[in-house]
Amino acid sequence: MAILKLIRWKNLGLIALSQILVKYALLEPFGVATALNGFHFTILVLASVCIAAAGNIINDIYDVDTDLINNPDTVLIGKSISEKLAYNLFFACNIIGVLLGYYVATAIGKDVFFGLFVFVSASLYFYASYLKQVLLASNILISILVALSLIIVGVFDLLPEITPQNQDTQSTFFKIILDYAMFAFFINLIREIVKDIEDIDGDYKSGMNTLPIAIGRERAIKIAFIISLLPIISIIYYTATYLYHQIIAVIYFLLFVIAPLIYISIKLFSAETKKQLHYISQLLKLVMFLGLLSLLLYPFILK
Repeated sequence: MAILKLIRWKNLGLIALSQILVKYALLEPFGVATALNGFHFTILVLASVCIAAAGNIINDIYDVDTDLINNPDTVLIGKSISEKLAYNLFFACNIIGVLLGYYVATAIGKDVFFGLFVFVSASLYFYASYLKQVLLASNILISILVALSLIIVGVFDLLPEITPQNQDTQSTFFKIILDYAMFAFFINLIREIVKDIEDIDGDYKSGMNTLPIAIGRERAIKIAFIISLLPIISIIYYTATYLYHQIIAVIYFLLFVIAPLIYISIKLFSAETKKQLHYISQLLKLVMFLGLLSLLLYPFILK
């Protein structure tokens, strides 16, 4: 159980689910030309999960001192798991993830795509070991990597099969994936800032340079509030422009994505305590999950 907590198995499950939904709810039902068969897609998911697990492990290794202040009850390294074991798990997950990524890239005849796994692996280490000291850069990078977990399915599954005859179709579905990746980017960016505000005490004592430390807690909350308006506006526009004739989709987005995001923005604007910020952070994770589940609607939307 300690190892499962260390690798953040719930977050890994969300990554796997999001990739499965892109493949089997968005692409397969419409007979889109794809490069990955079931086996190769499974390897792609496992590669993504392994590299993400490695990122979670190295993040916890570097965050021990900070977490002892912010969330002492959740610290695993040095208690339930030794630092040596944590490093061994980090290296093992990275090596397995990169090798699996290389296998998938060569299997579809696109060796160059292997570089994506190396980039993500290196970025997660860079994030944990250094980038957390750089104002906003760490928040932006980790949000880009979250978005990339969706985009990578389109890169491996759609791009290799583009021909002059199907270019428009392939581009349309890739753009849908990009829309969801952008949604994931903004939701995660807001959540990263909220978590930084929540953890300001421990981060300050550890010498971090997060947004709330640099500009103050209240200003950081207002910036998070302003950013939280962007996905609301974008999703309302997307729904009104592309989905207005699909009543099921409109109702789903209104009830399960737009309304919760408006509620989160209101709560964020008036947030004062660490408990309130943690509640908002959990709601943002739920909204991301519900947003990704909307992919199940596309067999009805695009029928």
